[in-house]
Amino acid sequence: MQTYDTHAHLDHLENFEQALNNAQQAGVKGIVAVSMDLASCRKNLEIKQTTPNPRIFLGMGMHPSEANLEDLPACLDLARKHRQDLTAIGEIGLDFWYKWVRKDQEKKDQQRQVFKAFLELAKELDLPVVIHSRGAWRECFETTKTVGIKKANFHWYSGPIDVLNDIMGAGYFVSTTPNLAYSEPSREAIAQARNEQILIETDCPVYFRNPSTEEGFKAEPKDVFKTLQAFCELKQMEKEEAVARLNQNAEEFFNIKEPS
Repeated sequence: MQTYDTHAHLDHLENFEQALNNAQQAGVKGIVAVSMDLASCRKNLEIKQTTPNPRIFLGMGMHPSEANLEDLPACLDLARKHRQDLTAIGEIGLDFWYKWVRKDQEKKDQQRQVFKAFLELAKELDLPVVIHSRGAWRECFETTKTVGIKKANFHWYSGPIDVLNDIMGAGYFVSTTPNLAYSEPSREAIAQARNEQILIETDCPVYFRNPSTEEGFKAEPKDVFKTLQAFCELKQMEKEEAVARLNQNAEEFFNIKEPS
């Protein structure tokens, strides 16, 4: 049984080679490597160009925590130059929950400028976008729709249900992580999302900890099967049915084709 990890920070993994070997052994058939900043885009490009298995699909972008106008032109130029290597634009978005952003209008506006610039790039290059929308779910959705983006995934979605309904209505996607096993906001969102518009991921190397059991682990791509297990239990689906549905979602969203 094979599936995709649709959101991983491969450049942040401590033991990269071991993690990829573990992923292949577990049955991960492909990984979407998203980027955080200019250095991350460059590193993930190198990973994509030098890693035959599992298949690496590259996303370039600037995470809202790293949003800065100084590196923005170089980041946009790098994506344009390597369009043939790209599967998505991401991770991009808005996050107004950071303490240093919450009451700083200038930092919010900088995030907005970077986010919109990458949305415009995605439209120019005809690529799907991977969106980080913590604490700014409604604004992220409205901005994405206004720019005219056709394909958007609101990654690790745990926001309001009214925004989720609008995301679903626009034909956009949401994704979920291993915290689906215990996080009530995540469970509520994924329970109400359409199966045809859901992706599974790890967001590795995030550390996941179940607050009720205190058990935790530092994620790597193989742990997408933990997300799959939680999805099957929540949606009351057999694994084979869930994998077929989720793989089709990933392949359609990211325009993934089997190698010839």
